[in-house]
Amino acid sequence: DHASVPEDQVHPLRSSAIELPDRFDLVLLGIGPDGHCASLFPGDPALEATEPIAFVERPGLPPHHPRLTFTYPVLNAARTAAFLVGGAEKREIVARVLARDESLPAARVHAAETVMLVDEGAAPASAGSARR
Repeated sequence: DHASVPEDQVHPLRSSAIELPDRFDLVLLGIGPDGHCASLFPGDPALEATEPIAFVERPGLPPHHPRLTFTYPVLNAARTAAFLVGGAEKREIVARVLARDESLPAARVHAAETVMLVDEGAAPASAGSARR
Protein backbone atom coordinates (compact mmCIF):
# COMPACT_ATOMS: atom_id res chain seq x y z
CA ASP A 1 0.00 0.00 0.00
CA HIS A 2 2.91 2.36 0.61
CA ALA A 3 4.98 1.66 -2.49
CA SER A 4 4.25 2.95 -5.96
CA VAL A 5 4.42 -0.49 -7.56
CA PRO A 6 1.78 -1.23 -10.19
CA GLU A 7 -0.79 -3.68 -8.84
CA ASP A 8 -0.25 -6.08 -11.74
CA GLN A 9 3.36 -6.50 -10.56
CA VAL A 10 2.41 -7.60 -7.04
CA HIS A 11 1.92 -11.33 -6.57
CA PRO A 12 1.14 -12.37 -2.97
CA LEU A 13 2.37 -15.85 -2.16
CA ARG A 14 -0.79 -17.39 -0.69
CA SER A 15 -0.73 -20.73 -2.49
CA SER A 16 1.73 -23.01 -4.24
CA ALA A 17 -0.56 -22.87 -7.29
CA ILE A 18 0.41 -19.41 -8.52
CA GLU A 19 2.13 -18.67 -11.78
CA LEU A 20 5.65 -17.33 -11.42
CA PRO A 21 7.80 -15.57 -13.98
CA ASP A 22 10.42 -17.73 -15.70
CA ARG A 23 13.13 -15.80 -13.89
CA PHE A 24 13.29 -13.08 -11.27
CA ASP A 25 15.69 -10.20 -11.84
CA LEU A 26 16.47 -9.90 -8.13
CA VAL A 27 15.84 -12.10 -5.11
CA LEU A 28 16.62 -10.30 -1.84
CA LEU A 29 17.40 -12.64 1.04
CA GLY A 30 18.58 -12.62 4.62
CA ILE A 31 20.44 -15.31 6.53
CA GLY A 32 19.27 -16.74 9.83
CA PRO A 33 21.58 -17.64 12.72
CA ASP A 34 21.32 -21.29 11.65
CA GLY A 35 22.19 -20.50 8.01
CA HIS A 36 18.62 -20.66 6.73
CA CYS A 37 17.30 -18.39 4.02
CA ALA A 38 13.91 -18.00 2.36
CA SER A 39 12.34 -20.32 4.99
CA LEU A 40 14.66 -23.10 3.80
CA PHE A 41 15.82 -24.49 7.15
CA PRO A 42 18.57 -27.04 7.82
CA GLY A 43 17.16 -30.56 7.66
CA ASP A 44 13.77 -29.57 6.22
CA PRO A 45 12.38 -31.62 3.28
CA ALA A 46 11.84 -28.35 1.35
CA LEU A 47 15.62 -28.24 0.77
CA GLU A 48 15.23 -31.02 -1.80
CA ALA A 49 11.98 -29.78 -3.38
CA THR A 50 12.00 -29.39 -7.15
CA GLU A 51 8.66 -27.64 -7.57
CA PRO A 52 8.93 -23.81 -7.52
CA ILE A 53 7.12 -23.31 -4.21
CA ALA A 54 7.28 -25.56 -1.15
CA PHE A 55 5.19 -25.76 2.00
CA VAL A 56 7.27 -25.55 5.20
CA GLU A 57 5.21 -27.10 7.97
CA ARG A 58 7.60 -26.65 10.90
CA PRO A 59 10.15 -23.90 10.38
CA GLY A 60 13.29 -24.15 12.47
CA LEU A 61 13.09 -20.74 14.16
CA PRO A 62 10.29 -18.53 15.53
CA PRO A 63 7.75 -17.56 14.58
CA HIS A 64 6.72 -21.21 14.33
CA HIS A 65 3.91 -21.12 11.81
CA PRO A 66 3.47 -22.94 8.49
CA ARG A 67 4.72 -20.98 5.51
CA LEU A 68 5.38 -21.14 1.80
CA THR A 69 8.81 -20.57 0.30
CA PHE A 70 10.53 -20.41 -3.04
CA THR A 71 12.78 -23.40 -3.65
CA TYR A 72 16.30 -23.58 -5.03
CA PRO A 73 15.15 -23.92 -8.66
CA VAL A 74 13.51 -20.47 -8.35
CA LEU A 75 16.27 -18.86 -6.28
CA ASN A 76 19.07 -20.21 -8.46
CA ALA A 77 17.34 -19.18 -11.70
CA ALA A 78 17.35 -15.52 -10.62
CA ARG A 79 19.63 -13.09 -12.42
CA THR A 80 20.83 -11.84 -9.03
CA ALA A 81 20.44 -13.15 -5.50
CA ALA A 82 21.49 -10.62 -2.88
CA PHE A 83 21.90 -11.39 0.81
CA LEU A 84 21.53 -8.47 3.20
CA VAL A 85 23.11 -9.43 6.54
CA GLY A 86 23.78 -7.46 9.70
CA GLY A 87 25.16 -8.07 13.16
CA ALA A 88 28.20 -9.69 14.73
CA GLU A 89 26.11 -12.75 15.67
CA LYS A 90 26.02 -13.61 11.95
CA ARG A 91 29.81 -13.34 11.38
CA GLU A 92 30.50 -17.10 11.67
CA ILE A 93 27.53 -18.02 9.47
CA VAL A 94 28.60 -15.51 6.81
CA ALA A 95 32.13 -16.96 6.83
CA ARG A 96 30.73 -20.48 6.40
CA VAL A 97 28.43 -19.39 3.55
CA LEU A 98 31.34 -17.65 1.80
CA ALA A 99 33.37 -20.85 2.25
CA ARG A 100 30.49 -22.67 0.50
CA ASP A 101 29.57 -24.88 3.45
CA GLU A 102 26.55 -26.45 1.77
CA SER A 103 25.29 -27.86 5.06
CA LEU A 104 23.89 -24.33 5.38
CA PRO A 105 20.85 -23.64 3.17
CA ALA A 106 22.09 -20.12 2.31
CA ALA A 107 25.31 -21.56 0.83
CA ARG A 108 23.25 -23.52 -1.69
CA VAL A 109 21.97 -20.36 -3.41
CA HIS A 110 23.83 -20.06 -6.71
CA ALA A 111 22.06 -17.49 -8.88
CA ALA A 112 23.76 -16.16 -12.02
CA GLU A 113 25.16 -13.44 -9.74
CA THR A 114 25.12 -13.94 -5.99
CA VAL A 115 26.22 -11.09 -3.75
CA MET A 116 26.41 -10.64 -0.02
CA LEU A 117 25.98 -7.20 1.49
CA VAL A 118 27.10 -7.26 5.11
CA ASP A 119 27.63 -4.64 7.76
CA GLU A 120 30.93 -4.32 9.59
CA GLY A 121 29.74 -6.58 12.42
CA ALA A 122 28.79 -9.47 10.15
CA ALA A 123 31.87 -9.26 7.92
CA PRO A 124 34.37 -12.06 8.56
CA ALA A 125 37.85 -10.76 9.26
CA SER A 126 39.24 -12.51 6.18
CA ALA A 127 36.40 -11.50 3.84
CA GLY A 128 37.84 -8.19 2.66
CA SER A 129 36.03 -7.60 -0.62
CA ALA A 130 35.12 -11.27 -1.13
CA ARG A 131 32.73 -12.20 -3.91
CA ARG A 132 31.04 -15.52 -4.52
